[in-house]
Amino acid sequence: MKKKTAIVVGAGLGGMSAAIRLTADGYEVKVIEKNSNIGGKLNRREGEGFTFDTGPSILTMPWVLEQLFASVHRRLEDYITVERVEPQWRTFFEDGTSLDVTSDLPDMLDEMAKVTERPNRSLTDFLSYSQDMYELCMKSFYKYSIEDLKDLKSHHKLRELFQMDPMNTVAESTDKHLNNKYLEQLFNYMVMYVGSNPYAAPAILNQLAYVQLGLGVHYVKGGMYKIAEAMGRLMKELRVEVQLNTPIQQLVVEGDRVIGVETEEGTVHEADIVVSNLEAIPAYRRLAPQTSKVKKEVKSLAKKFNPTVSGLVLLLGTDRQYEDLKHHNFFFSEDPEKEFKQIFEQGKPADDPTIYIGISARSDETQAPEGKDNLFVLTHVPPLGNKKQKPIDWDQYREIVLDKLERNGMKGLRDSIEFEYRFTPEDLETLYGPNGGSIYGIAADRKSNGGFKIPSKSQVFEGLYFVGGSTHPGGGVPMVTLSGQLTADLIKEKESGSVHQ
Repeated sequence: MKKKTAIVVGAGLGGMSAAIRLTADGYEVKVIEKNSNIGGKLNRREGEGFTFDTGPSILTMPWVLEQLFASVHRRLEDYITVERVEPQWRTFFEDGTSLDVTSDLPDMLDEMAKVTERPNRSLTDFLSYSQDMYELCMKSFYKYSIEDLKDLKSHHKLRELFQMDPMNTVAESTDKHLNNKYLEQLFNYMVMYVGSNPYAAPAILNQLAYVQLGLGVHYVKGGMYKIAEAMGRLMKELRVEVQLNTPIQQLVVEGDRVIGVETEEGTVHEADIVVSNLEAIPAYRRLAPQTSKVKKEVKSLAKKFNPTVSGLVLLLGTDRQYEDLKHHNFFFSEDPEKEFKQIFEQGKPADDPTIYIGISARSDETQAPEGKDNLFVLTHVPPLGNKKQKPIDWDQYREIVLDKLERNGMKGLRDSIEFEYRFTPEDLETLYGPNGGSIYGIAADRKSNGGFKIPSKSQVFEGLYFVGGSTHPGGGVPMVTLSGQLTADLIKEKESGSVHQ
């Protein structure tokens, strides 16, 4: 019997995860990547002795990676070393308050006691609620490729669906449980792991509090890019062919079925199935024949599924260490409602943004020269494509970011910079192709999409599937890696009888 063949467009974590699982399911897999290295947004940059992870810097739910490697009879620990990070975050508020977030519950209660008189009850109730949400998701969201409410209902009793708190947003629910402006802002911000607005995202995403405090925050020794390298090594062992520096020109379509891809050089690669790690909307716009059916699908998807935030990323190598900072740090905005309104509703960068700083050298001294810091500075901004949006002066916005950091204790930051590199939404869109330079795929919105993502199986073409942040279960390292595994399960279910001749 002829071996089934698959082409994966893009070597991001979702694409590589799908390639590994499809190989385990008996496919002969070829991965075609336009850039010169694997990993997609999970990338690395070096200069002046500093090393930076340029994309994801926080690892949660490492069981997703363990599950992927186990599916091909490998042990994750033979490829990478995963370490817990404590404290998980250090947070700074504009009024001078600072709280550490830790999975050590007595320590976390002590931190919360700085801002509330009833930390014990607040945290216990909220974490219990959050854990229930997570365990419900383990029955469905993290186990199957789910398209919509009908799919979800097939895995849950009605009682369980109501336990998912469907009538509330993330922020409405944290307000009920915590009723404290500091703690609400802190826990609401966890939804930025998936790039969504806590004032619009469904409350089910409050499970992220348990994902963080219960399961832990992790780092990969040697830098997060080691995850991509580990997957690359695994694909080599499995004899998955990987072609780099090979942009795809178009999908090859026969009737209503995708039967392969054509590269920009004109080479045609045929396959039984094609998996696109390029997000669905850009894939339809750039790679598919522009038939009325395709245009209608793009219009329909764009109406329901808005891109998540993008970001201004500054990689700063400094000539000193900022002793007050930990591995992960958040400098919060003074008015979170205004911040999210400006980004998500008005489509403009916040006047007073929340700023994340990751310093991997805190956990791994190989990442910066002795006595110096490697600052990964991320400020979330709106995605591109808003017609009302004026072009943004990124030089000017850099000054807003640095002003805020210097105002909040990082004195002399500008003068300390020895190395600097910048990524803007335009760079992210050019490099990795996401819709509007989105970092996390699709924004979860209770009203427009109920928190669901673009279906992993194309609604237009047979034989075409999607992985990555725009598909189920969403953005972030564990989610996009899981998307590859769940899409492979879906392919197994839908394509069992089809071999392209």
